[in-house]
Amino acid sequence: MTVFGLVLHQERPEAIALAIEATRRLEGEGHEVRLSVGDARDAALVDRGVPEDTFASGLDVAISLGGDGCMLRAVHLVAAEGVPVLGVNLGQLGYLTEIEPASLWDSLDRFVAGDFAIEERMLLQVTVLHSGGSTAGSSAEPVLLALNEAVLEKTPNGHTVRLDVQIDGRDFTPYAADGLIVATATGSTAYNLSARGPIVAPTHRAMVLTPVSPHMLFDRSLVLEPDTVLRLTVSGHRPAALAVDGRMITELVDGDAIECTASPHRARLVVFGPRDFHQILKAKFRLSDR
Repeated sequence: MTVFGLVLHQERPEAIALAIEATRRLEGEGHEVRLSVGDARDAALVDRGVPEDTFASGLDVAISLGGDGCMLRAVHLVAAEGVPVLGVNLGQLGYLTEIEPASLWDSLDRFVAGDFAIEERMLLQVTVLHSGGSTAGSSAEPVLLALNEAVLEKTPNGHTVRLDVQIDGRDFTPYAADGLIVATATGSTAYNLSARGPIVAPTHRAMVLTPVSPHMLFDRSLVLEPDTVLRLTVSGHRPAALAVDGRMITELVDGDAIECTASPHRARLVVFGPRDFHQILKAKFRLSDR
């Protein structure tokens, strides 16, 4: 018996319909199916719902039914337990997803038979440090994981922010900008790409620091070693908002900081053959051969 976890895009009717059908088929074959409480409620499968903090325990695979955003949520739910994730593309770009809905049943059979491989992706470890993180009485919030990026940027009604950057404990330079992106190689084709950062093949282990609309002459991205400890500190009276993989986390004020480095955990993605990243880029951006 295989234990399947379903993670679905709650606003896509096709994802809900596919979750219901997958549950019927998999349970009919003697497998176990679970969903988070919220997903189970939306799919009218409430008796299969479990709390998010226990969702990954004992799970063999998580099936993401949605787009890249749903894949990010699935990775967040299971990465700490080392559970692999299979992405079914019900979105638009689908950089992270492996299969289309039409091949789902064949792919599930192949997974049960062991006919698959695992592609590992670096995760970013993000720690929030209040009051600068090194002064007496400061406290660190729980560690956050990011598959794509962590972003410190101006608040919705704010002006540019000043962010002081340290690399491995040494001052680098202050940035005056709309924000700073700390991206993984996987996330290099997300917000980093929109900010004109470099595209990095997703299996590389690296951190990419990219400014967003910098108000300074130095506007280049930095590609850093994965184990670099990168600290971004809010400096001055203007606050900054922290978002991790598109989820708003908290607001930071003068002296607050985040530290970013490679996580000991990795995202484990189910694949059924070699992924040609360059061909994926060509398809997503409609690039011609000549």
